[in-house]
Amino acid sequence: MFDIGWGELVVIGIVALIAIGPKELPTVLRTLGQYMGKVRRMAAEFQGQFQEAMREAEMADLKKQAEDLRSSVSDLTNFDPMANTKKEVESAFEMPELGKVSETPPPAPVEALPEPQQQNVEVNVPLPESPSPVSEKDFAPAETPPPKQAGGGG
Repeated sequence: MFDIGWGELVVIGIVALIAIGPKELPTVLRTLGQYMGKVRRMAAEFQGQFQEAMREAEMADLKKQAEDLRSSVSDLTNFDPMANTKKEVESAFEMPELGKVSETPPPAPVEALPEPQQQNVEVNVPLPESPSPVSEKDFAPAETPPPKQAGGGG
């Protein structure tokens, strides 16, 4: 706690023996031990109270979370998707009351379009001439002349 080593304790003991004297030293050490015990008990009590306060704060948080969970679960148990869907379907099939303006205007009537008449028309379009058939000669490599001989003959 105070980071006091053995050497330092020996020095403190020698100074106390010289200052207090050998006759009163045991009484002083007993009193000092009693005070140290009281300080330790008070520190332990303070730590206990502090930890209890922390546990109570955690319990309050846990209770709040449990209440939030309970309310969300109760909302889910009251949820009935089929009832909502049934109401929507029933309202869609109900007849609008007379004098009441509907939210969407009725669709405009569709007039029948006359059917197009078929006409027989001849179109003479000249076809392009077909290209001549391709032969293997078109793809053969061109012949190269033989090389001239150097030197001479003549």
